[in-house]
Amino acid sequence: MTDNGNNQDVLVLGAGLAGIEASLLLAQTGRKVYLVEKTSYIGGTAIKFEEVFSNMECSTCMVAPKQQDVLSSDNIELLTLSEVEEVQGNFGDFTIKVRKKARYVDMVNCIGCNECFEPCPVSLKNEFEEDLSQRKAIYVPCAGALPNVPSIDTENCLRFKGEDCQACKEACMFEAIDYDQKDEQLELKVGAIVVATGFEPIDPKNTPEYGYGKYNHVYTAFEFERLFATNGPTEGEIVLKNGEKPRSAAIIHCVGREQKGYCSSVCCMYSLKFVHYLKTRIPEIAIYELHSDLCIPGKSYQKFYDETMEMGVELIRAKDIEVVGQDQGEGMRVKYKDANNEECEVSVDMVVLTSAIGPRTDASTLAKVFDIAQDENGFFKEEHPEITSIVTSKKGVYIAGCAQGPKDIQKSISEADAVVGKILSTLT
Repeated sequence: MTDNGNNQDVLVLGAGLAGIEASLLLAQTGRKVYLVEKTSYIGGTAIKFEEVFSNMECSTCMVAPKQQDVLSSDNIELLTLSEVEEVQGNFGDFTIKVRKKARYVDMVNCIGCNECFEPCPVSLKNEFEEDLSQRKAIYVPCAGALPNVPSIDTENCLRFKGEDCQACKEACMFEAIDYDQKDEQLELKVGAIVVATGFEPIDPKNTPEYGYGKYNHVYTAFEFERLFATNGPTEGEIVLKNGEKPRSAAIIHCVGREQKGYCSSVCCMYSLKFVHYLKTRIPEIAIYELHSDLCIPGKSYQKFYDETMEMGVELIRAKDIEVVGQDQGEGMRVKYKDANNEECEVSVDMVVLTSAIGPRTDASTLAKVFDIAQDENGFFKEEHPEITSIVTSKKGVYIAGCAQGPKDIQKSISEADAVVGKILSTLT
């Protein structure tokens, strides 16, 4: 659709909460929105959470209605398993080249019965579940993922490796499996672009002092999220890898902050959220929270902090933290220096690492494709940091959510709203 020579359609890259919010608002104005998502599902990182702070609201209850609205909108064309490869043109007249990978499952014929999974002879670690469970070569990332249509992992599927296997096709009574699907090269015409590609936590292997990968019961924050999730690998039961419930846990804040050189702003809050998780499932557990600084921004978060303290947790200001094994048994000792610079330690069964938030690993590639700048930390850079967080140096290309820098869900949604307001006021 054009008006005064400008194309009114919009491309939104990233189907997390910021991208979904922007897409739905733009679609409500009658504009065509192309929502491009790299994975096979929508909802982003938030669908890995069971609950979100500060009200401990059910994450699925919050996200699922928005996912359904995207899938049912006549003005949103959802392109999953898709990546932007080239951008040409300028504000009001962009030409976007998108590579859409084949799913090998017909999205119309498939009813989401999942009967094709079990016959598949291939078993792999499920990366969505932080490698805590197995998946097949044909799969959906987790129960409740939307669209509820599986895709085939061709790198590991026996048929695509030259073997005569069609176990999934034989199991499908709706003829939804289509091995003949091909990747597509799409060319889209839009007037504006929203980049909402999210973030990645830092790799805990870059902080070996915390024992990740060395000790069985050291978990990342996202691994712990999936342990608590009712649709996760343990169906919400918090158990160690030996099958036992932990009697004590240490939650370590700010993992990777020194390497990154900035505060990720949300780590303290989701560290406190984990106290709720543990006390809900294991009321008698002893919990130690080790932090260098506490970031409690805003009135609602202060209330959340006060409520958490009443649940029973020992808050420890610590530095030079190191996780070491016990002399005997499977537990661990968390050694640290306290506020008086004295050496201390606590013994625990479980350690949870709340890592710093970083840019996505493909951020540099995308910055070149969209001709936008990155800041010194690798996040997409706003044109005037003191004035706005959504406008880039490339006119017509906007950023929202954690693609711009670490932030919580509320701020990500607010930025998406601001981006939509900017597009509606300028793309006319």
